[in-house]
Amino acid sequence: QVQLVESGGGLVQPGGSLRLSCAASGNIFNIYAMGWYRQAPGEQRELVAKITSSGSTNYADSVKGRFAISRDNAKNTVYLQMNSLKTEDTAVYYCYADLQRTTMTPYRDYWGQGTPVTVSS
Repeated sequence: QVQLVESGGGLVQPGGSLRLSCAASGNIFNIYAMGWYRQAPGEQRELVAKITSSGSTNYADSVKGRFAISRDNAKNTVYLQMNSLKTEDTAVYYCYADLQRTTMTPYRDYWGQGTPVTVSS
């Protein structure tokens, strides 16, 4: 069994900051990539940022320069520091991990339950 548990969402004013955390636990052999997607009401889920085990990162154009993703491989935890938040960042943020449970199983994506972020004055 694998679990991804997110924390850190909430209500913040425009221009403010939030830090999301996501910890993966359970039967995990190796995690290749971890990251964050978000889904606003009536919209499709979109990639926000991801980071590989070697530290390579990828960001959506809309968050470049404002968000920073980081990872603690020893703790199987990924973080998303969100600065200069805008109302259009309002969404449910989902953590994911592309991982291998054993040496004999293929890599697949696992998802957290989502944490809401609301940017409003």
